Amino acid sequence: MTQANRNKIIIHLDKEYNQTLRDPLWKDIKLSASLMNIYKTKEVQKLSRIKQLGPTYLIYPGAVHTRLLHSLGVYHLSRIIIISLLTRGLGRDLTLEGIEDFLCASLLHDIGHFPYAHSLKELPLVDHEVLATYTIKGNTDLNKVLIDENYNINRICEILDASLKTEDKQTLFFRSLLSGALDPDKLDYLNRDALFSGVTYGIQDSSYIISHLTIMHGKAALQAKAELSLEHLLFSKYQMYKTVYWHEVTRCATAMIKKALISCLIDGTLYPEELYNNDDYTFEALSEKNPDKLNNIIRVRNNDLLSTKYVKSFSEDDNFDSFSKPLENRCIMEKKLYDLLKINHPSLREDEIIIDIPEPISFESDILLTFNDNSCVKFVDHNELFTKEVRDNFKKTLRKTRIFTISEIDEKEIIEAIYNVRY
Repeated sequence: MTQANRNKIIIHLDKEYNQTLRDPLWKDIKLSASLMNIYKTKEVQKLSRIKQLGPTYLIYPGAVHTRLLHSLGVYHLSRIIIISLLTRGLGRDLTLEGIEDFLCASLLHDIGHFPYAHSLKELPLVDHEVLATYTIKGNTDLNKVLIDENYNINRICEILDASLKTEDKQTLFFRSLLSGALDPDKLDYLNRDALFSGVTYGIQDSSYIISHLTIMHGKAALQAKAELSLEHLLFSKYQMYKTVYWHEVTRCATAMIKKALISCLIDGTLYPEELYNNDDYTFEALSEKNPDKLNNIIRVRNNDLLSTKYVKSFSEDDNFDSFSKPLENRCIMEKKLYDLLKINHPSLREDEIIIDIPEPISFESDILLTFNDNSCVKFVDHNELFTKEVRDNFKKTLRKTRIFTISEIDEKEIIEAIYNVRY
């Protein structure tokens, strides 16, 4: 692509993107007429009825921002990144059609999310990226608008779902840009979640990061002079997980929802398909149909949470932790603990003893750092601060095994039950 063609695309991304939405974080977000039509579809508008952080508002009351706001933010940053790359003479293999598909994919990247998605991670459900492709390709208003506006639906899906095979270099670059170490998704959710939670830990210097993003070997890379920005992002991720995403209250609410749903999926009270395509309101309506089986969801809604009665750092060497790590084993262990504890607490319900073990978290970063002589090295192989020891310590500090139950049961009873349980 010549600089003249790059300039034409830059002008297009300015003049044709002249419809504005106002965002609390990034202020003016500019969309094209085509993207505005996509934004107005009912499938996209459903995201306005899904809280981005699920039950986190129970501890941070301001954290009621939506997945629609986040999706707009990711799209906005994606557009700014593309303009930055083109302005600096990068992206010679990019086309206007490809860029517009990428921007559309950025807006739609969470279209397959359902409420309390982090609560549902371990459940036997279809991944939200796959659900997104179903919505985009299915018999939906969104699909009709995408066809009418001449978007390449296959390319959008290939950008969003890494399981779809493609050899197209442009598509692979967009995929790396949207799902990398310094992707617009992280830059938006860290900043946005910090803003609405009222904490400062997630704030990033996004404009500086974007101005130093580059391309190396067909993938998104970072100029080495901005290495500190990636350090800051990883620290921010750690702090946001510790204080917001994996706050004890958030973990309890999440575990209670998961407990209710897994028991219903096991006994056939609910089918996986009933959990797809919901928003917060229709999801909560499910609990009204079976209030006894889904009592925990009602309790979370009313901020009537169980108490934390046991907490320790997760360890693969601990028999209780290692056995309870798979969800199916965790359910077995919860039943064993319930049987022991019920002897002295006859009013204890089976859904009132919950083991919570967070999924593994990664602080790896394979993003390439580039230098003035055109050499490059992976961040993890170059950075002197984020050593494997430091990353492992971050993970250990964050990942806690907890047991939530009724307030009448004390820690000693939990420890005794763990000691006496038979594997």
